This record gives sequence, structure tokens and C-alpha cells, in this order.
Amino acid sequence: MPKSFDWGRTSQDYAKFRDIYPREFYEKIIGHGLCTEGQTVLDIGTGTGVLPRNMYRYGADWTGIDISPEQIVQAKALSDGMNIDYRATSAEDMDFAENSFDVVTACQCFWYFNHEKIAPIIHRVLKPGGRFVLLCMEWLPFEDEVAAASENLVLKYNPKWSGGGATMEPIDIPEPYGEYFDLEYHSEYKLNVHFTAEGWNGRMKSCRGIGASLSRADIEWWEREHMELLAKIAPREFDVLHYAAVAVIKSKKR
Repeated sequence: MPKSFDWGRTSQDYAKFRDIYPREFYEKIIGHGLCTEGQTVLDIGTGTGVLPRNMYRYGADWTGIDISPEQIVQAKALSDGMNIDYRATSAEDMDFAENSFDVVTACQCFWYFNHEKIAPIIHRVLKPGGRFVLLCMEWLPFEDEVAAASENLVLKYNPKWSGGGATMEPIDIPEPYGEYFDLEYHSEYKLNVHFTAEGWNGRMKSCRGIGASLSRADIEWWEREHMELLAKIAPREFDVLHYAAVAVIKSKKR
């Protein structure tokens, strides 16, 4: 079985190294009229608040929830001066009033949820015609040498880690949502994300397969080996090829 994981164990590294989405990623969302001024938005699985913090400037009224109290602590610290309502709760247990939000977002976390349970909950908290926006960005190990080498090293230390092997594909929308939502559109596109060696090491260390699941000693051994690997195969700064995907489903509520 895969190792159990806890994002709270890697919250400090997550806060430091996982705020990596380029401006293009956010502008794709805004370009569809989502998460803009005058809208109320709920970000589920918010982590350290990456989405609310980076989209705050576009004027929406944001709320972020996450199951990890440690992640919410980091989100609040990083959002100093921003009026964002953060709460430590799971998506399955949220208790917002009916018709509270214009948009619900889920970035890099959609696959962790109990879909049968949250589909009707999200439908309930969305206003009539509201949108549920699903987002992810993944490195492409079959097309990028650095991504492939780093991913293989994660698998060396955590062979049952299931977070690797990404290829560009649409976000899969499980069957339970069909009762409550219609697919409005989806989009997938490639993009280069710039890193220093330290930044890429931190990004990989804060993934589920390392920082959220391995022992402290194994993390230290992995990090030492990873930095030695990067020194051999990559310059001090480099781009890593990723793809981003977005799917928007619209509430059937009238």
C-alpha cells in the first residue's frame, strides 16, 4: 500500500516552495470571467492559500478551507493584509449556507475528495448557475529530463508513491458530479516553469511522496542525493516543462 501522508508535516516547505504557478495560469481563469470583482469564491483544499493570495488582486471575495490546520496557519501568515477568510475544515464537513458562493475552486487537490459526498455539498453552497473550477499543473517526466530524474529519485525512496508519470490530459470528472453539474469547458496547455536548483529541490521535497510521508531521516537522505543529482544534470537555474489543465462545470441549479 502507498505510504500515508499528512500535508501538515511539510507545511513550512509547502509555503516556501509551492507558490510556483506563472501569471499565465491565473490569467486563463480570469479570461473566462471567473474569480473576478463582485464574485464570492470558495477555494477548497486551499493549502497555504496559493490561489486566493495570487488572485486576490482581481477583486473577488475569497474564502479558503483546508483539512490541515498547519496549512491554514501558513495561509494566514502569507496573506497578511488581505481580507481572506481561512478555515481549517475538510471539504466534506464544510457547513456554509446554501447559495453562498458564485465560484468554488479546487487547485491541485480534486483527486483527494470523497466525490459522492462533496458533489451535492458544492452544488448546495453554489448560487444558481455557479461554477466549480478544477485546476492542476503537473511536470511532464516523459518530456523533461530534470523532471524524470527527480521523479525517479522520489520512487527510489517511496516506491508506491502514485504522484508520478503525468501526461497531458483533461481533468477527469467523476460520475457523481453529473447529477448536479454540466461540463462548460476544459483546456490543457503546456508551459515552462522557472526554478533555481534550490527551488526545484524544495518543490520536490514538499510533494506528497517525500515531505508529507517519509521519516525525517529519509527526507534528509533524499534531499542530499537530490541536490547531488541536480548538480550533475542541471544548471543553477532552469525551466521544467509542465502542463496545466482547467475544467469548469456549471451548476444545474436554477
